[in-house]
Amino acid sequence: MQHIRIIFGIIFASILLLVPISIFASEVTSVRTFLSHGVKEYRLDNGLKVIIIEEHKAPIATFQVWYRVGSKDEPIGKSGLSHLLEHMMFKGTSQYGSKMFSRIVQKNGGMDNAYTTKDYTVYFQIFSSDRITLSVDLEADRMRNLTIDPKETLSERSVVMEERRLRYEDDPQNSLFEELIAASFKVHPYQRPVIGWMSDLKSIERDDLYNYYKAHYTPDNAVLVIVGDVNPDEMIKKITHSFGNIQPGPPKIKVISFTEPEQKGERRVFLKKEAELPYLLIAFHTPHFPHEDSYALDVLGLILSGGKSSRLYKSLVYEKKVALNLYADYDGFHKDPYLFMFAATASPGKEIKEVEDALYEEIEKLKKEPPLEREVQKAKNQIESSFIMGQDSIYMQAMKYGIFEMLGDWRLIDRYLDSIRKVTGEDIVRVAKKYLKEDNRTVGILIPIKSEK
Repeated sequence: MQHIRIIFGIIFASILLLVPISIFASEVTSVRTFLSHGVKEYRLDNGLKVIIIEEHKAPIATFQVWYRVGSKDEPIGKSGLSHLLEHMMFKGTSQYGSKMFSRIVQKNGGMDNAYTTKDYTVYFQIFSSDRITLSVDLEADRMRNLTIDPKETLSERSVVMEERRLRYEDDPQNSLFEELIAASFKVHPYQRPVIGWMSDLKSIERDDLYNYYKAHYTPDNAVLVIVGDVNPDEMIKKITHSFGNIQPGPPKIKVISFTEPEQKGERRVFLKKEAELPYLLIAFHTPHFPHEDSYALDVLGLILSGGKSSRLYKSLVYEKKVALNLYADYDGFHKDPYLFMFAATASPGKEIKEVEDALYEEIEKLKKEPPLEREVQKAKNQIESSFIMGQDSIYMQAMKYGIFEMLGDWRLIDRYLDSIRKVTGEDIVRVAKKYLKEDNRTVGILIPIKSEK
């Protein structure tokens, strides 16, 4: 499952307090605990980090395991390895047979799932709070005892290949998206799709998956996030007992840092495929959170397409009627710099060039004159309200802490919302001029063709 950007948030100030060391099991000498406004942070001796947030509004809890590995970490020629391994994590261990994990969860009234992104992989369950310790045993077991049966590997590889066919190769807009991303990045592994290229998927064998699993699915490369109706002291005792004697991974080879060279000219991609209407995608290279420009870029995205009263929707859909739908999106929640993207479907009878020209016209207007204060405030309110409403779901709370932890530290939550509030109209103009320029963009155009049938 591919990651879709979600705007998270919460309003709180972090004050870090040190709590004395506790000893819970003979296999683990110590666990350090930190308390910060309801957030308890622990670190086991094997490197496993644990974040627990008590939330007693309802008798439920979520247990999430975040592994710091995604598609950008895959060997060349093995794209899709992270996503396929995610599938195999449900195919059994030496203790529990194939598909038993999800059956046990469902039998106990819970739900479970997982997803893979370019930067990390997440597994989660939601249980009634009196059953949440099941997650501890189940996740600890598959962190170290995954079998990866060769027959299951071939079967699940075929499932993923079919998933790729349906979601990308048979979907013209998603096919264009893949082509655009591949053209936008020349060096960085973000160019590869999370689901993998078909030719790479065909080459993945059982040993590829097992070696990747042993190298990356280790306690020192993972974070547990638990939110809900739980007792932190009891949870950490259980976690220490189940996870504490799992050995850290092998010594890590120096992490390779990929730096995408500056783009010095527009790139264009054309895709001819069966479709009803022309489709446009445009990507501009931008920095990632917590770069100082990331907050203004986030607000800019909502000013341009934050609802049907936004600039692009009013201009291209309502007034000029050149587009049926469109969006602008800044996806800054990546480990490395990513993209600010625009997408639009041409209205029947309209040329895609009309859509593209109209979109550039709106961007140039924004560069010449700051947006109205009410536009800026509306966009900031949308971001903040999403943060606040996210607190109603224990799952979303855990997701929020996990994502910011993957980006560096969950305490970055505070910096994000505080910096969003400080964005001004002048900041919007500055980042629009700096990043939304011709030499920094890659354009993808879907050209509809008639069925050969």
